[in-house]
This record gives sequence, C-alpha cells and structure tokens, in this order.
Amino acid sequence: MYNTDMPTRAELPSSAQLLRSTFIAAAVAAALLVTVVLPAEYGIDPTGTGRALGLAEMGEIKTQLHQEAEADRAKDQAGQTPAPVAPATPAAPEQRSSLFGSIFAHLGIGSAQAQTAPAAAKSQEFSVTLKPGEGTEVKAAMRKGARLTYSWKVDGGTVNHDTHGDGPGGKEVSYSKGRSVPEDEGELTAAFDGNHGWFWRNRGSAPVTVKLTASGDFGDLKHMK
Repeated sequence: MYNTDMPTRAELPSSAQLLRSTFIAAAVAAALLVTVVLPAEYGIDPTGTGRALGLAEMGEIKTQLHQEAEADRAKDQAGQTPAPVAPATPAAPEQRSSLFGSIFAHLGIGSAQAQTAPAAAKSQEFSVTLKPGEGTEVKAAMRKGARLTYSWKVDGGTVNHDTHGDGPGGKEVSYSKGRSVPEDEGELTAAFDGNHGWFWRNRGSAPVTVKLTASGDFGDLKHMK
C-alpha cells in the first residue's frame, strides 16, 4: 500500500542531533544578521564584513536619508498645515468618471463598472533649485495601484534622493534611495492612497536644479515645502 518503508526508531534523528541542528541554524541566522542585515539596513557593522562587501555604505545611505526626510517632515508638521491627499485643483472632465468611480467603489455602489473604467493619463514637468545643504519634496496624490512613470535629472551636480510615499494613519513606504545621484528614472506604483514622490537633498557646495518629468495616473505635482 506504501511506496516506501516506514523508518525504524533507530533511523530517526536523536534529540541530541535535533538540538545540534537547531543550534547550527541559530548560529547561521545570527551570523547573517550581524554580517548582512544590520550593515545593509542600518549601517551597523560590528565585524567589518559588511563594509568589505559594500553593504555598510548601503545601510548608511538608507539611515541618513530616512533621518533627513523625518527631520524635514517634522518641520513641515510644526510650521505648516499638512498637505491634503486629494489634489487641490478641480478634476478635469475626463478625470471625473474615475474620481466618482473610486467614491462609488468605496461605498459599494456600481463597483464593477467603476473599477473597470480606464484611468486618465497625464504628463507634467517640474523643476526645483536647491542651495547647498537644502532638501525638498515634490509629490503627487495617487490612488492605490495607480502608476506613474518618471525621469529626473540634476543640472550642476548630484543629490541624495528618497522616492517614497506617505498616507493617512502614518502609512509610509520607500521605493528607492540613493546618494550622490545625477539622475534617475523608473515606474512608481502607489502602495496605498496618499502622496507619492521624491525627496532630494543637495550635499554639494553649489546650487543644483532638479528637472522632473512624470506621466501616468496622478494628481498635480506639488512642491511640499
């Protein structure tokens, strides 16, 4: 009835063997945590292995950009009214069907028809100049699942960047980060309803200008500070 014979008690691993295997697995996990995860995510490299592998610099970039973004966000919250999630400008006629569809879908009214309605694509350009040490954010309101194709380039130098999003209830997501980057391009798919875009900081000694082009399903690009 069985294709293979059942193992005998002598063939089963002993408690000592299982315990040894558990200790080995825990040791491997701890080694990976210290040599890979901590350097790559937090810039913490107690053994020096992460820096030798180039992971410590990655973690330092992530930590620095996160601290800068949090500092700027705290300043904005202290001195300004938080930016609304929905775009301030009235929706164009071709966009109203998708806007109403989103509302109806949330209320459960005509959800099938609303969700299948095609989203209106748009294209917009934005330019911002940063003094040495200055940072800024440019974002657009996007619904969950909406897509935006972007390309930006720095005139006069490089910038540190964090492509990310934030939404109601303290939601946050980071799509990509970099340090001393002259340009970047890609596609951003909103992880949730909220504001999604870019944080740039000029760490050079001269002013730079970031020129951004975006196209897809999003509200108007806005300078957040």
